Parts: sequence; structure tokens; C-alpha cells
Amino acid sequence: MKNSPSIDEQIEMYRRMIVVRRLEEGLGALHKEGRTRGPIHRCDGQEAVGVAATAMLRETDLVTSTHRGHAHYIGKGLDVYPVIAEIFGRDTGYCGGRAGHMLIADASKGMIGGNAIVGAGIPAATGMALSNQILGNDNVAMCIFGDGASQTGICHEAMNMAGLWKLPVVFVLEHNKFGLTVPTAVQSPVDDISIRAAGYGMPSVIVDGNDPVAVYRAVAGMVERARRGEGPGMVEAKTYRWEGFSTSDMGGYQTPEEIAAWKARDPIRIAFEALKGEVGEARLTRIDEEASEEVRAAFERALSDPFPAFDYHSASAAYSEVN
Repeated sequence: MKNSPSIDEQIEMYRRMIVVRRLEEGLGALHKEGRTRGPIHRCDGQEAVGVAATAMLRETDLVTSTHRGHAHYIGKGLDVYPVIAEIFGRDTGYCGGRAGHMLIADASKGMIGGNAIVGAGIPAATGMALSNQILGNDNVAMCIFGDGASQTGICHEAMNMAGLWKLPVVFVLEHNKFGLTVPTAVQSPVDDISIRAAGYGMPSVIVDGNDPVAVYRAVAGMVERARRGEGPGMVEAKTYRWEGFSTSDMGGYQTPEEIAAWKARDPIRIAFEALKGEVGEARLTRIDEEASEEVRAAFERALSDPFPAFDYHSASAAYSEVN
């Protein structure tokens, strides 16, 4: 099928999803030990969207993320060690330990960064697409956002502009059924938010967000048409987060039955089942073990790294210049 990932690409998506899962599990364990600062927004159960939606992109394609962006970072090619170092405020992190877990960026990989403001990545990606159009290149901008962000006014303004000017931007809606602790049913009058795309003159498609191959195919089609200059597109990936809104979430609004039903559709397991006939269970198990060890070693290394140095005299001089 056109725009389908190769076996090698599927293997790499499988590996990256495991890296993300082990990252989230590690962060959860360290939070319980009181070793993290502030809330951590985990994405256990929805790794397929961030990893598969970015798998076909070039380094020169630009991506904006959200407060729940770890799968987007790893999917776009960032290494897990400096991601962890950044989350724990170490000097070896992608942003020198100053960004925290929500704002990680690496422009050399096209990851322009996460965002703590709900919906703020949507106009940013639209502006990047306008820049690409003016420059005359065929690079694509992508924003990955949630169903809560889809209710913001800036989402509609950005999509209207993108449709009007046929900007090369792909809107990937990570529909995990909750905006913070509020279910979509009491936020939106429609179940399928992507039907709104028609009002902005752009195509949309709804996809199983727990199936990495399905996500890849849907997003790749939108990326290719945007690259050809045919304008924006939207993909609504239906998925679910197993954990709460953040590590500070008291819970109680997700039923055990609903969580169990979605865990039965674990995207990593779906990828495993799709690949085992092609490459064998032994190889997939080895990939899991190697990815898990990579994350374990990254945590150990990052947590022993130094914090950023603070030069009081330089900071004082800079403050004096502007005041």
C-alpha cells in the first residue's frame, strides 16, 4: 500500500515506542520516590501516535509538541539520554537543564519544542508552515495536539488561515478522550472532532491511534500532499492515556474497566503481533531488552550529571545593563 512503512521502519517504531514506555515508567517510579520536581505528564498507552506520526518526516520538517510530548521527542529522533537529563535539570540536557520535561527542543532535529500552554503549538506550526511556503522549500510543519487544545479559539484561527493560504502543515489530533480530567463528551458537541476540518477546506481522516502502521499511513498521506503544495490536512488518532493527567492527578474519573479495555489494545503489543511473523518473536524480544537497557543506562547516567553552573557575576552584569 502506498505510504506504508517498510519492515525496517516498523521495527524502529516498535523500538522507539518501547523506549518511550520505559521512559514513562521510570519517571513514574522516580516521582513516587520524590525525586522529580513538579508534575510529569506521562503518555503510557498512546506512544503510537507520537512515534508513528513523525516517523516519515525529514530532519528539516518542523514539529511542535505539547505538555505530554515525550513520544513526540523520541519519535522525531531525539536521544533518550539528553531528554532524561533535561527533565531532571542537568547541564547535559537538550536545553542545558533549563526547559524541564514540557519544553524540550532540538532545532537540529526539527523538534521546535513542547509547550505548557494548551493549544499554543498549533499557531506556531502554522507560522512555520507559512515560513516554508514563503521560502519556497518543500518542508512540512506538523503540530501534535490534544482534544482539549482543539476547543481553543487559536486552533480555529490557525486552521482557518492554513486552509485559506494552503499552508504545508499537518494537524495531528491525539484524541485521548480527556482534556485534563474532563471527558471529551462534555467539551465537544461532536465525537469526531476532525469533521471540523471540512469547514477550513482541508481533508481529514480518523485512524486507530493505537495501531502504529495505521497512524503512519494516514499521516504520511497528509504529509505528502502538503509537501506537493496541496495545503493542510488533519489526522484524528483515537487513543487513550492509561495514567492520569499528570503525576499530581488524584484520579477517580477513569473507570478500571475502561483502562483495562484500552490496555488490552496496547500499541506496543499491536506492533509486536504485526511484526512477529516477519522477523520472529526472538528478535522482537531482543529489541525490547536492548531498548529497556538503553533507557535504564540513560537514567543512571543522567542522574549523575551536574546541574547547570550559575555565574553570579555575569548574571549581575547582564541585569545591570538592562536596568
